[in-house]
Amino acid sequence: MKNEVNGVLPLWKPRGMTSFAAVQEVKKIFWTKRAGHTGTLDPDVDGVLPICLGRATKIVEYLTADRKTYEGEVTLGYSTTTEDQSGEIVEKKLVDRIIKEEEVLRIFQELTGEIKQIPPMFSAVKVKGKRLYEYAREGITVERPERIVTIYNLELLSPIEKTEEGYVRFRFRATCSKGTYIRTLSVTIGEKLGFPAHMSLLTRTASGVFSKENCIPLEELKLQEEQRDKYIISVEDALKEYPKKIIGLDTEQKVLNGAILPFSIINMDEPLIALYNQQGKCLALYEKHPKRHGMMKPAKMLVSVDS
Repeated sequence: MKNEVNGVLPLWKPRGMTSFAAVQEVKKIFWTKRAGHTGTLDPDVDGVLPICLGRATKIVEYLTADRKTYEGEVTLGYSTTTEDQSGEIVEKKLVDRIIKEEEVLRIFQELTGEIKQIPPMFSAVKVKGKRLYEYAREGITVERPERIVTIYNLELLSPIEKTEEGYVRFRFRATCSKGTYIRTLSVTIGEKLGFPAHMSLLTRTASGVFSKENCIPLEELKLQEEQRDKYIISVEDALKEYPKKIIGLDTEQKVLNGAILPFSIINMDEPLIALYNQQGKCLALYEKHPKRHGMMKPAKMLVSVDS
């Protein structure tokens, strides 16, 4: 029986495949039952899709929460049911004036920082126990919960050009928080310019510590039968952006038992800390105790006495 792989695979997901299908392919390749991705990419979107394997599945929620970077394209002139190029046309309006670069940059500035978004009907957000895309496929529109997301950076990547069909398009890069819909951001950019719009192209170029440069395409991974493990990033490297504390042997035993610890032992005033043993293995993530002042409790056990 092959030993279980533990770590994160920085996969480059191709267009035309769901994130779920990509995870299933990776599970087969590495002969593992435990796998999960760190943030869904729509089938039409390619890019960085970190997949946690084995013990690393315990940190999925923390990697999912990391900021992400996308390169996309807005097309002005018509909107769609899905807010991207795959949907049916909802509204058309001739782009009858010149869209200036400084106008787009001003709107980008307005949209940088915390903004409110309403998830699109064709999305995986659940309302009353049912995913929005399930309502949408039945032709039902429901009230969606508004959410606050953060756009850390928004920049223009291309000239603003007019297509042969009379539409206007331009490319952009957005670095944003978890839960941001770039489709919806594209529609908002169009609204602020006075035209219906949709996201006509999208690629995720970074997700937390993972970027395009250290990803492997799925098809290439399938061919690398003897060297697949070299693409796996350890749990420790995946968590390298978190505050780190190396603990002694006595404290290690307490951590392995999931003990509540005083700040004085950890000696770090951070909301979330990664605790490592003397051998450099990350044992757990600890967070401030919500009820006991000056104490920290396990947020996620990565190794325990039973492991």
